[in-house]
Amino acid sequence: MAKEFKNIFSIILPCFLSLALLVWLFVTIDYKHMWQAIKGADMRYMSGAGIIFFLINFLIIWRWRILMKAVGLKAPSLSSMRWYFIGLFCNLAPISSVGSDVIRGLGLAQELGAKPKIFASIVLDRLSGFAGIVILAALAFLFGHGIIENKLVIVAIAAMSLVSGAFVVVLFSHRIFSFACKAFAAWPKVKENLMRLHYDIVLLKGKQKKGWEAIIISIGAQIVLAIEFYLSAKGMHQNIPLVYFIIFSPIVCVVTSLPSIGGLGFREIGWVYLLPLVGVSKDMAGGLSLVNSAFTIINGLLGGLFYVSTLSSGRIQYSQANPGLQGPAA
Repeated sequence: MAKEFKNIFSIILPCFLSLALLVWLFVTIDYKHMWQAIKGADMRYMSGAGIIFFLINFLIIWRWRILMKAVGLKAPSLSSMRWYFIGLFCNLAPISSVGSDVIRGLGLAQELGAKPKIFASIVLDRLSGFAGIVILAALAFLFGHGIIENKLVIVAIAAMSLVSGAFVVVLFSHRIFSFACKAFAAWPKVKENLMRLHYDIVLLKGKQKKGWEAIIISIGAQIVLAIEFYLSAKGMHQNIPLVYFIIFSPIVCVVTSLPSIGGLGFREIGWVYLLPLVGVSKDMAGGLSLVNSAFTIINGLLGGLFYVSTLSSGRIQYSQANPGLQGPAA
């Protein structure tokens, strides 16, 4: 009974948060003015922004595959792409981006085995992505601090830096990780799997070059995402300097990882708070964020379409890797 309640709560909470934040957004801004701005957008800029948004996926897949190799995992490119995209599709469900990571990890593990290595690569992928976000935000703010005088932005960047550093220390320190795992002493299997995950992550210690490659790709992906926001703003006839998006986009990316429907609601609140700091109206900020939420939804649906279109080839690969076993269910 308690487990069923927990499962229901885990679904209802993200839906409630997204809907509540959207209701707050529409109460706060002039939604008619916002809608007029979206309707009058220049589709050339919007189309370019949408294409760039989708292409960022391939930078992230490239980063993930680099880290797979770093932990000694050999995965076919098609399998990696399939489960990455099904993770994107599942991200539209109320499970948060962490839940979608679990789904892509379990899916790929079902095909290949080596579950600890797969999840180690996903943890490192998330960590390198977060490191890229923190480094870019810090550098952008360092060079642009004179144009944004807001203590909350400084606090947000400092907090992200501390959290990122804490994760690195815990994951790569055997003593600290082992101590933390004592909390799972009542669940030996969970503790064993966590320690296996730790041992696979530690494999990156001797391959720092791979780690830095992943971080550089993360920084590149964040810059490209900022360019996508810049083009979206141009499409809505807003001349907002690119540097603002480079500073703000990493912060909003972190916020959208909270439980929600594909980041919906949190993304809007983030932009509606941040962009007015540099003179953009809340109506325009809300419209820009909703356009990018639409890109996220389309991105997830395209991910689902890609997954379905490669489903038969995935079953063939799975059967070859595991003769006598049935392929993963659709």
